[in-house]
Amino acid sequence: MHAHSRRAVLGAGIAAAGSGLLSACSPSVPPDTMGTDMDDNGMDTSAKDGDAIAAPQPEYVSPDGPEVRAAERVRGQGPVRRFQLLATATTLDLGARTVKSWAYGDMLPGQEIRVTAGDTLALTLANNLPQPTSLHWHGIRLRNDMDGVPGLTQGPVGTGATYDYRFTLPHPGTYWIHPHAGVQMDRGLYAPLIVEDPKEPLSYDKEWVIVLDDWLDGVGGSTPDLVLEELNGGTGAGMNHGMGHGGTRRIPAPVGSAVPPAPANAALATATAKAAGKGKGTAKGGKGKGAKGKGKVHPPSRRLTGARSALLGGLAGDIAYPYYLTNGRTPQSPQVFRAKTGDRIRIRIINAGGDTAFRVALGGHQMTVTHTDGYPVVPVTTDALLVGMGERYDVLVEVKDGVFPFAALAEGKGRSTMAVLRTGGKGARNFPRPKELDGQLLTAARLKAAEQVRLSPREPDRTIRMRFTGSPRHYDWSINGKPYDPAQRYPVREGERVRMTFINNTPMWHPFHLHGHTFALPDGGARKDTAILLPHTKVSVDFDADNPGLWMIHCHNVYHSESGMMTVLGYQR
Repeated sequence: MHAHSRRAVLGAGIAAAGSGLLSACSPSVPPDTMGTDMDDNGMDTSAKDGDAIAAPQPEYVSPDGPEVRAAERVRGQGPVRRFQLLATATTLDLGARTVKSWAYGDMLPGQEIRVTAGDTLALTLANNLPQPTSLHWHGIRLRNDMDGVPGLTQGPVGTGATYDYRFTLPHPGTYWIHPHAGVQMDRGLYAPLIVEDPKEPLSYDKEWVIVLDDWLDGVGGSTPDLVLEELNGGTGAGMNHGMGHGGTRRIPAPVGSAVPPAPANAALATATAKAAGKGKGTAKGGKGKGAKGKGKVHPPSRRLTGARSALLGGLAGDIAYPYYLTNGRTPQSPQVFRAKTGDRIRIRIINAGGDTAFRVALGGHQMTVTHTDGYPVVPVTTDALLVGMGERYDVLVEVKDGVFPFAALAEGKGRSTMAVLRTGGKGARNFPRPKELDGQLLTAARLKAAEQVRLSPREPDRTIRMRFTGSPRHYDWSINGKPYDPAQRYPVREGERVRMTFINNTPMWHPFHLHGHTFALPDGGARKDTAILLPHTKVSVDFDADNPGLWMIHCHNVYHSESGMMTVLGYQR
């Protein structure tokens, strides 16, 4: 990542031009639920016992239907910004080591895409991977056929193929891109997407984009696909929807090294025992052992046991990652961001991790939170933030004189990573644990939406209840007791105010994500597209059904979603 002025515009990628074809679906659907209550399986409960219901099968808006095209015309078409992006196998330098993985070009994170609200983005994705892929624009309220979900909104982009994405970006904010194909996101396939506000109300001197990640790909022979198979009992039961939402296909694992990873920054890692809860989970199983045959290894178990966090309500995660990264770097070789004393910096924080929430703080500073998930909030000053997978926060800081760690604690997992903010002098190699990590901590539930983005008061036209079900032991994650099936749709109609009540019946926390929309947290809460649901709790969120199509709702723990914890919201005609 590179520092730049607020108005700097950076391009992205390398690839060849080309085009792709849309693949639309029309599966069977549940009964109409307009104006009714729904049970815990999302079904209509308004009929009395003995009533005969001959509910017709509703027709759903297709991803490239006239309703979708009409909504895009309303957004308009601004200046066209063209990009090219190459998804490819490559070698990445993480700082502590190099690994073989998949990435956009040869960068981690991928080159930032920066545009202005109202622009039309035209990006060609070229796939040089050994497996089909796609590109999802996380948090963007875009036209449905550009959402990047193979088997639902488009066909998969096959090996050697290209796909043209083109849509208007109506809203400013901090977003990011990643595949929606199997567990590819837990490799190096992600990049920040920044949509600038042409009428930016904030005043600041510099921006610093920080992308957090948990990393295992290419370490000791591990790949995300092998980890998913292990979590599913070694049966390969993961739902690689990069293959069209069905079946599993083993991806050839890059040959890695059996050498154990270097420890994290000594001072930060040692101090993590003070984290909320017990922290420090352990990997079940031993280190990888060399197998017979040149260059082959048995990957170590990556299953995590004993990782707990009071902040996350219990179990912190499923996976023992050997590394945690800030802007693609381990804490042994951190990124250094340079500024002048007194500079006002906007820090855009993105959690691109697969299984890890991060508690973040900037040593020696307080942060003023201005946005979450791209939408402004009533500003709140805090010492630390909790950032779940898929969430984004924008904060402002006024820089003091010195060298300071931006610390990211893998919540409940006993490890940490960092980047460095520096105004001058010599850099420091070891930092004490920032006291701010143990200071006032902010979660999304404490934020209020800025007045200009609050939903108007209105009773919901429809309520949909979704229970998160399953367990870490059986790895049978699902919604309303049913693993993902693209034929199962939760119907809405354009113009409705929809209330979704999420009920977590599991012992783990889940960051739930709604594609193509933003919802409002209760009581004037923040506008978000991704939010944390703690174990054995429930939360009701409202959104306006103003973007027709077929939209995913899923847990943004990629191993939970690929094991079944996702479903589809469908607009009826």
